[in-house]
Parts: sequence; C-alpha cells; structure tokens
Amino acid sequence: MKNDVKVIAKAQPQSRIDSDLIGIATAALLGLFLLFAAGFAQATVLHDTAHDQRHAMAFPCH
Repeated sequence: MKNDVKVIAKAQPQSRIDSDLIGIATAALLGLFLLFAAGFAQATVLHDTAHDQRHAMAFPCH
C-alpha cells in the first residue's frame, strides 16, 4: 500500500503588528475627527446631540 501525503496550503495570517497598527491608526483618525468636529460645532448643537442620545439610550435627563 502506498502512503500518499496531501499538502493543504493555508494562507498566512496577517501579522499582529500590522493589525495593531491598523487599529491604532483607526483610533487616532476617529479621535482627531471627533476633536475637530466638537471644536467647530456650536455649543447648542453639542448639547442637543447629547440630549437626544440620552433619550435614545432610555436615560431620563429632565
């Protein structure tokens, strides 16, 4: 009887460093976007947004 060996090719997983860098870059870009969006928004817009979010999460605020 002949023994046949089957080789299954597997794709190499993305390295941990690459995925960490992608996560860090995404978080940094999101943070910068939020910082500048909040910096240029009017106070009433920010207040109304936070107020509506509290109601959407079922937290009473008044």
